[in-house]
Amino acid sequence: MNVSTLTTVFAQGPVEAPAIDFAAVAPILIVFGGACLGVLVEAFFPRHTRWTWQVVLALLSIGTAGLAFGLYLREFTNPTTTLADRLAVDRPALFLWGTLIALALAAVLLIADRTIEPGGSFVAQAAVRAGSVQDHALNIAPGGTGPAGMRTEIFPLTLFALGGMMVFTAANDLLTMFIALEVLSLPLYLMCGLARRRRLLSQEAAVKYFLLGAFASAFFLYGLALLYGYAGSVKLTDIATATTAGDRSDTLLFVGLGLLVVGLMFKASVGPFHAWTPDVYQGAPTPVTAFMAACTKVAAFGAIVRVFHVAFQASSWEWRGVLWAIAIASMAIGAVLGLTQTDIKRMIAYSSIAHAGFLLVGALALTEEGRSATLFYLLAYGFTTLAVFGIISLVRDADGEATHLSQWAGLAKRSPVTAWVFTFLLLALAGIPLTSGFIGKFVVFTAAVQDGMAPLVVIALLMSAVAAFFYLRVVVLMFFSDPAPDGPTVTVPGVFTTVAITLGVLVTLLLGVYPAVALDWVGPGLAFAP
Repeated sequence: MNVSTLTTVFAQGPVEAPAIDFAAVAPILIVFGGACLGVLVEAFFPRHTRWTWQVVLALLSIGTAGLAFGLYLREFTNPTTTLADRLAVDRPALFLWGTLIALALAAVLLIADRTIEPGGSFVAQAAVRAGSVQDHALNIAPGGTGPAGMRTEIFPLTLFALGGMMVFTAANDLLTMFIALEVLSLPLYLMCGLARRRRLLSQEAAVKYFLLGAFASAFFLYGLALLYGYAGSVKLTDIATATTAGDRSDTLLFVGLGLLVVGLMFKASVGPFHAWTPDVYQGAPTPVTAFMAACTKVAAFGAIVRVFHVAFQASSWEWRGVLWAIAIASMAIGAVLGLTQTDIKRMIAYSSIAHAGFLLVGALALTEEGRSATLFYLLAYGFTTLAVFGIISLVRDADGEATHLSQWAGLAKRSPVTAWVFTFLLLALAGIPLTSGFIGKFVVFTAAVQDGMAPLVVIALLMSAVAAFFYLRVVVLMFFSDPAPDGPTVTVPGVFTTVAITLGVLVTLLLGVYPAVALDWVGPGLAFAP
C-alpha cells in the first residue's frame, strides 16, 4: 500500500467497527473461550490434574453456552445478521446450535468417562488401584489420560471443533463458511489420532482423513473463488440475486457450484465422497467417533441446507439432477456395502453414508417443509448415533473394544439390557415405527414427494429396506446365537456413559412417540435471515 492510498484512507475518517449482537453470538464466544482456557490448562497445570480440570472446564463451557443459548432463545423474535452480516441468527441456525450443544455435551460425557478403560473391567482397575498389578501390564491409562489412552488435549480440541460447527451452520457468506470449515476440521484430524491402544490404526485414520480433507477444502475454496467471479460477492444472498439476474457466466456458476458441492459432500460423508468414513469410524477412539458421527453430520447438512436454499434455489433446475444422482449413489453405497461389513463400527459408518443420502433427499426439497424435515432428521439421527457408539464402547475383551460382529454373538445372554437397548437403537436407524428414525424418514420423504421428487423417494424406500437387513442381522446375532466361551464382556458403564446413553435412548423414544415437541420448533415460519 503506497502513501497516497494511506492518505486517502485516513482522510475518510476513523473506521467504524461493525455492530455485534453479543447476546446472539454469546454461545459461540463461550465455547471458543472455554477452548482457549483448555489450552492454558494444558500449558500450565500439572499433568496429573489436567484430566479433572479439562472435564470440568469442557462441561462448564458447554453448559454455560447452553444457558446463554436458552436465554437468547426466550427473547428471539425475528431473524437477524451480525458481525457485518457474516453470521445469520435465524430459526434454522438456532435449532442447529441447540442440537449441537446438546450432542456435544453427551459426547464429552462419553469422552470423560474413565470407568471404561483399556483394561476392560472394574476388577482390573481395582487391582491396579490396590497395587497388586502394574498399570502397564493391563495397559490402563495413566493419570494424564483417559479412556483408550486418550490425552487431555482432546477436550479443548472438542470445544474448538464445536465452535467451528456452530459458525459453519450460521455462516452467511462462503468465506466465513470456509474458515469455519477449517476450524472444525483441523481439531477432528488430531482427535482421530489420539487413541493409544490401537495407535497404528488410529494414526492411519487420522492421516487419511487429513489428506482427503485437505483436497476437499481445496475444492471448496476454488469453488468459492469462481462463485466470487460470477457474483462479485461471496454473500449467499448476493449470489442468489446474481442467479436470478441471468446475465452472467453460467460456466462460472455451475463449475463453482460443483466444486463447492464436493467440499460440502465430503464433510457430510455423502457417497461417493465417503472414502474417509469407514476407516476413520473404525480407527478413531469410539467416543471421538460418536462426536464426529453425530455433530459433524448436523453441521455439514445445516450448511448444505443454507447454501442450497438461500444461494442457489433460483438455479435448482440446472443442478438438481446431479444432486439426485449423488443422493442415489450415497444411499446405494451405504446400504449395499454395509451388508458386507464384519466390523460393527465400519457397518455404522456405511449406515451413516446411507443416512446422508436420505438427508440429501430432504435438503433437495427446496421448500419450508424440506428444511423442517431435514433439521428434524438431523436431531433424531444425532442422538441415536451417539447412543449407538456409547453401547459399542461397553462391549470389550482383553484387547479392548470387541468390534468384530462374531464377538457380538449371544450378547443377549451375557447382558440382556445392553442387547435390548442396542436393538432399539438399531431399529431406530432402520426407521421402524415408534422411533425417531421412522418419523425422520416419514417427514423427509413426505416433503420430497410434495416437491415433486416421488421417483427419488421410491428409490430411498428401497434402499431403506436393504439397509434394514444389516441392522436386523446384528439383532439376530445377539439373540439367536450362542456366545463363545471366551467371548467379550459388557463393562458396567460409569455415570457419564450411562447419562449419555440414556439421553440418546430417551430422545429417540420421545421423538418417535411425540415428535411434535421438535416439529413445532421447526414448523411454519422456518425462514432464513435476509
